[in-house]
Amino acid sequence: MNSDNQAANPQPSHSFCEKQSRYKLVIFDWDGTLMDSADKIVSCMQIAAKQCAMPIPTYEEVGHIIGISLKPAIKQLFKIQDDELAERLVQAYKEAFVTSDTTPCPLFEGVNQLLSNLKEAGCTLAVATGKARRGLDRAWKQTGTGHFFSASRTADEAESKPSSDMLLQLLDELGIGIEDAVMIGDTTYDMQMAKTIGMDRIGVSYGVHAQVHLEALSPVALVHSISELETALFT
Repeated sequence: MNSDNQAANPQPSHSFCEKQSRYKLVIFDWDGTLMDSADKIVSCMQIAAKQCAMPIPTYEEVGHIIGISLKPAIKQLFKIQDDELAERLVQAYKEAFVTSDTTPCPLFEGVNQLLSNLKEAGCTLAVATGKARRGLDRAWKQTGTGHFFSASRTADEAESKPSSDMLLQLLDELGIGIEDAVMIGDTTYDMQMAKTIGMDRIGVSYGVHAQVHLEALSPVALVHSISELETALFT
């Protein structure tokens, strides 16, 4: 963590921001952290289960695997090893998500302002998500937020969380040290991927994993809203 990073990245006078970020690089999880998508993910997983004649999972059961890459998540959720069956469930889930399920996926209140304030303060922003590239690009198009992010890693470009692979790739691409970066997420997978490499991490309690489980992985902060997250990120 480096509170002097603004000195190395002065802002033009016409866009001076009094706030000073605690980090040079802020990496966000997407689902459950910036986008309120849990209801849609659960609904689509239940549709996929029904179409493939599998037991219908509960909200809590699906919530536990949100954040992992889709195929490993499905194998874990349904306790299966059969690749062919897992692939059928994957395709049924994707079909439901894109075409048949109409559950809304809004950004959490305050996300656009938070991202804007971080950019104004000189931060580099990135995403590390269990979504596939097509899914993240679709979400960026839907929300108009893609321009905020300098880099991203998705489930089809790196090892699945809780592996630290996504974070290491982002640090390497952006040329920023671990000590100047923070990972923000709503799951233990987000916290673990950062903890493994000694990166600061902030848990958000408004997503899918319980606060007590996030706290067990020693985040530097645990926040309950986007406004609290902004406070944690600025000095």
